Amino acid sequence: MIERIKGALIPTLAVVLCLFTLLEVNSFTHLLQQEQSKLAVFAMLGMVLCFLTFPLHKKLEHSKISQLFDFVLAAGTVACCGYVVVQMEPVFESLWIDGQSLGNRAGMNLPVDMYVGLVGLALVLEATRRSIGLALPILAIAFLLFAYYGRALPDWAFPHSGLDLDGLASSTFLQSTGIFGVALNVMFKYVFLFVIFGAMLEITGGTQFIIDFSEKVFGGSAGGPAKIAVLGSGLMGSLSGSAVANAVTTGTFTIPMMRNAGFKPHIAGGITAAAASGGALVPPIMGAGAYMMLEIVNPEGGFVSIMKAAILPAILYYFSIFMIVHFSAKRIGAHEVEDSESKDRTIWQLLFSFEGMIFFGALASLIGFLLVPFSAFRSVTYTLGVILVLGVIHPGNRITLGEIRDALVKSARGGVSLIAASACVGIIIGIVQATGVAGDFNSEIAKVVEHNLFFALVGIMTVSIVLGMGVPSAVCYLLMATLMGPLLGELGVPLLAAHMFIFYFGMMSMVTPPVALAAYASASIAGSTIMETAFAAFRFSLIGFVLPYMFIYRPELLLMNINGGPANWGLVVVEVGIAVLGTVALAAGITGFMFQRFNDPTRAGVLVAAVLLLAPHKVEIAADDPAFNTVRIVMTTAGAALFLILAVTNYMSGKKT
Repeated sequence: MIERIKGALIPTLAVVLCLFTLLEVNSFTHLLQQEQSKLAVFAMLGMVLCFLTFPLHKKLEHSKISQLFDFVLAAGTVACCGYVVVQMEPVFESLWIDGQSLGNRAGMNLPVDMYVGLVGLALVLEATRRSIGLALPILAIAFLLFAYYGRALPDWAFPHSGLDLDGLASSTFLQSTGIFGVALNVMFKYVFLFVIFGAMLEITGGTQFIIDFSEKVFGGSAGGPAKIAVLGSGLMGSLSGSAVANAVTTGTFTIPMMRNAGFKPHIAGGITAAAASGGALVPPIMGAGAYMMLEIVNPEGGFVSIMKAAILPAILYYFSIFMIVHFSAKRIGAHEVEDSESKDRTIWQLLFSFEGMIFFGALASLIGFLLVPFSAFRSVTYTLGVILVLGVIHPGNRITLGEIRDALVKSARGGVSLIAASACVGIIIGIVQATGVAGDFNSEIAKVVEHNLFFALVGIMTVSIVLGMGVPSAVCYLLMATLMGPLLGELGVPLLAAHMFIFYFGMMSMVTPPVALAAYASASIAGSTIMETAFAAFRFSLIGFVLPYMFIYRPELLLMNINGGPANWGLVVVEVGIAVLGTVALAAGITGFMFQRFNDPTRAGVLVAAVLLLAPHKVEIAADDPAFNTVRIVMTTAGAALFLILAVTNYMSGKKT
């Protein structure tokens, strides 16, 4: 009986969640007037689905008592979130307690407000535990304890006046600074729409086109399957933004092909994980963190400015992986694998196929709407309309209402964990704002680094990677941006560059052992051990750990100058040339191969050249023209000369043999 109720309720709520988000984000209806009310309904639907989808414990999945408890928690979620809606919306003014809305009662909460807030707080923690594990809820509880025992903290732990239970309920649940704040707002306005976008693209054949196209381009070259994985992940990532989803989607096709071509299982999995993790760095969609960046930084030009800044680093990231794959394939003698699905079609026939039209139509539509400019959420909504129209007129595989419904259900089921996580990180942000710990924390860190930019960057990188091991990358970015973003601004880094730095290292946690979620997904497909795959992914994505330092010290790679204004295109060309040469040197040094195998001294020399070309040079960040600083000229010239000499020597040795 309970199973049948769940079977009917889950898909219904999933479709309602998707339709509610599409309609309310774009203001197609005016059912709710307050933003907090919209977020409360969004969180309510997501958390109810979470309680009905994720069991209390895997061993209790089929226990009737446990399932009844799931319904109790779902009902509690409806009651708490519904209370916020009723106490906020003018249409329910007759039900407002003491004739005042919840927002106007800030600081004067009634006992019932406090109890509702505390119960709602507990429900968010439980929903997050069920959907993504214990790490984030434990972190949130630590912040709650920090807030409650603020007066009792020692001097080194940032003591403050403390919050009582009423203050905790208000700052985390009842007001718009916590659970119903920026993190959930980004999930509501941007990320969830792109989850729907990805599902719709899949049912219209757009994702299969990516694999077929990549196979056609690289299927006949050395290490072709690995290059297919790189290109496929880049294209897929440009329209999905999820590292794990990217790894699973492309890896299902490419990992078996790589193994057949001669790559070891952990290498195949590592290539897939490294390539998939770059998906959130590729415009136009990028990852959830990019939309959080939009809300926090609010750059002139909107999301287009973030896209422009991300273009060159994304190209360099995938170029690096491509070169590592190419040299690795040559080193092991990986053989070609004949393409199968698309062998009867030329690349031009594939490009002008209906699936190709859908993919490029979606990509062009999204970019076009962003450039008009429409807002990011309005752009993706209109692009969804384009995809649906193209899918309906598809001559060979017209999509049906049933397929659309299934795509919406899949979207909602895949997005509920993100909703729970963003609500939970809202707890932390609410506490940070209520206690003022961010300012105190930055002051202390500033004293430690003594205004040394490089030390500050290393510290932020370390904390971002460690934090990213336990929480989703977007959550990691938001926490680090809240705590550390202002510090980089004080050290003279352009605001957008500072946030791109934090954003990158949040993503790199996806391939950083021991917790590398993209590598976990790839390892399960490759049949390899997780740690071997994680370390292979780390090696293949090594450039991703260097790029953020490069664009902090060389902001031309973000198409901006040191003040955050438009870049000089001459300097852009110079910096890109140096970065490309350094990237090739790094790839050759990592693999120990270029035209033939390196001996140990040559390999060491190539790695030294890569360091000279890529390393952040010690220049003044506020200098008028750091690109031609004397130290940089010497190091860059030495690195380029050393690499070119070793490369030519390696080439000539290969010709003699």
